Amino acid sequence: MPVKSDEPIGPFPTEADPTEYDKLRRRVLWTMPSGLYVIGSRAGERMNAMTANWVSQVSFNPKLVAVSVEREALTHELIHDGQAFSVSIIDREDRAIVRKFTKPVEVDEVAKTLNDIPFVERTTGAPILAQAVSWVDCRVTQEVGVGGHTLFVGEVVDAGFGKAEETPVLRMEDTRMNYGG
Repeated sequence: MPVKSDEPIGPFPTEADPTEYDKLRRRVLWTMPSGLYVIGSRAGERMNAMTANWVSQVSFNPKLVAVSVEREALTHELIHDGQAFSVSIIDREDRAIVRKFTKPVEVDEVAKTLNDIPFVERTTGAPILAQAVSWVDCRVTQEVGVGGHTLFVGEVVDAGFGKAEETPVLRMEDTRMNYGG
């Protein structure tokens, strides 16, 4: 398992100062457009929701979506064990919501809330934020180890809109958050 460190991570171009090049590479990678989503996970009675930005559609036929989740995260364990995940796409106006999902959540099954935010369950049972602009519910078809993360590939088994289709959706650059690089 990789250890988090402030040390620069190679490879480096010949003659490059590793520390300066690492800083440059991070800034370049941060310029890549990225959404900001809430990933729902469930294994049995345990569930969680996690803020993520490494999410993408990766196939047209079948419809596949991939999420990259750090191996130490509770969401990783729940997606692996439950073999499903959901992706809630967030309204740009709801940007504060994503901060509620940077740590494992408090689940209230009776009130159907995660950190006091209402959720619904669809086909897989992975929680979907009730106020999401849109969402996909996925069954895992592949798990691929990528560095300190796992890329979970899921087939879309259910999808829908919770708000008007033209609602502007949240992107990483709409917040002061950054992850990656």
